Amino acid sequence: MSLYEQDYCAWVTQHINLLKLKQLTQMDIKNLIEELDDMGAHQHHALLNRLRILLAHLLKWQYQARYRSRSWNATIFEQRVQIEELLERSPSLQSTLLAKIEKSYPKALKLAAKETGIHVSVFPSDCPYSHQEILDENFYP
Repeated sequence: MSLYEQDYCAWVTQHINLLKLKQLTQMDIKNLIEELDDMGAHQHHALLNRLRILLAHLLKWQYQARYRSRSWNATIFEQRVQIEELLERSPSLQSTLLAKIEKSYPKALKLAAKETGIHVSVFPSDCPYSHQEILDENFYP
């Protein structure tokens, strides 16, 4: 059994040291490639997840005005902060933002419907907010 399978943290530490020492021939390249690929996929997934939650809360804010709360406001704020930080850490995600909004909106729609009890058909079938509005800390529909 390899170190990668036995103790992931020890494997990471070992590979950091191997990189620092430029001992590339001793590295577990196959698993390193897999881990780097997973790291990139994680950033994309995190953006999709944050957008889904943010969009659902924007819909709830718009369609259930009488239930607006500090909690909803805080969730909207927090998701925007997290998205901004993701985009700062990984600026290349910016080029995928519109596609990620389109991809996350249907799930946000289902989430908003589930949380509000409002039928999905009441909400717009396409995202009603521009990407600028979605990320604008002063925008509340």
